[in-house]
Amino acid sequence: MSVKPLRVAIAGAGNVARDHASSLRQIAEETGEVELVATADTNPARLAAFNEEFSVGAGYPDVTALLAAEQVDLVHICTPPGAHLPVALAVLRAGANVVVEKPATLTLAEFDQLVEAEKATGKFVATVSQHRFGSGARKLRRLVESGEAGRPLLALCDTTWYRDQAYFDVEWRGRWDTEGGGPTMGHGIHQIDLTLSVLGAWNSVSAVATRQARTTETEDVSLAHVVFDNRAVASIVNSVVSPREESYLRFDFEFATVEVRHLYGYTDDNWTVTAAPGYEEQVKAAWEAAGPTHVRSGHIAQFREVVRALREDTAPPVTTTDARQTLQLVAGIYASAFSRTPVDAKDLGPGSPHYTLMQGDGPAW
Repeated sequence: MSVKPLRVAIAGAGNVARDHASSLRQIAEETGEVELVATADTNPARLAAFNEEFSVGAGYPDVTALLAAEQVDLVHICTPPGAHLPVALAVLRAGANVVVEKPATLTLAEFDQLVEAEKATGKFVATVSQHRFGSGARKLRRLVESGEAGRPLLALCDTTWYRDQAYFDVEWRGRWDTEGGGPTMGHGIHQIDLTLSVLGAWNSVSAVATRQARTTETEDVSLAHVVFDNRAVASIVNSVVSPREESYLRFDFEFATVEVRHLYGYTDDNWTVTAAPGYEEQVKAAWEAAGPTHVRSGHIAQFREVVRALREDTAPPVTTTDARQTLQLVAGIYASAFSRTPVDAKDLGPGSPHYTLMQGDGPAW
């Protein structure tokens, strides 16, 4: 029996929207469960080119016009970060669900507005966290749950990427009021999110942020030491001045080390598992039994799960609770860096200057 496809729209027709549209097109070809029916963008030429490339039937100058003209079930928000919150609020109030790119909002205060709107409307917000959905990350989380690797002890989370000055010369980039931060907020947040999905809630952070090579309001490098509720500790590095680019995560457990090296997306081949002496068979068996294989991390892996959840009228991954924890750690890194003191998670409530502005009263430069 054929299923009625979810009617989907995309807000923003830039580069990241192409990843969304390509993924939605593939899901439509595979299952027929989605239909991309409309796009909104403030640039008419960009909108026309996008709709022609992806055979989208309707284009609108903004989300207000789109929502007035179209009945949609889901809107993917691919605008610059500063527009995420107002677009998401409009979509929720119009009775549709939201998939929003990272960072979902520019501040924790804005994020809490999003949570309240989600509760008030009964609709769902999913934040793009594509690295959680590759088979390697799923196997790792199940390995942790099984206890076969022992307790997590130490993690490394390095996002060492390269962006030249021209990248930051785009009007909205490298500004606190439109992007919310530098590589900690806009680049490393993907690896930070995956680390949190493995290690759970964080407790305290001590950090440094600096401008090393780019002319920008925000940092271009940050380093942080994080303590988790389970007593694991992690080193987190975020950079956009590193010519040899890499995304590297390492998790050291009592009985095994699990690593992944990639750039913008991993496959099973990017993962290595090293057992402690005497635990080789135990760790190997646990990893092999831990779950799915051959699923590349990427938008489509998460979007398949979003579609499945909406079909079942359940909250799609990654929920606002999950996404808020990641954004809170980003705020904590900035708070510690600019106050030059360790910061606890509990210190980042409405009374903190970093609740309403990522940079708070800083930065010192």
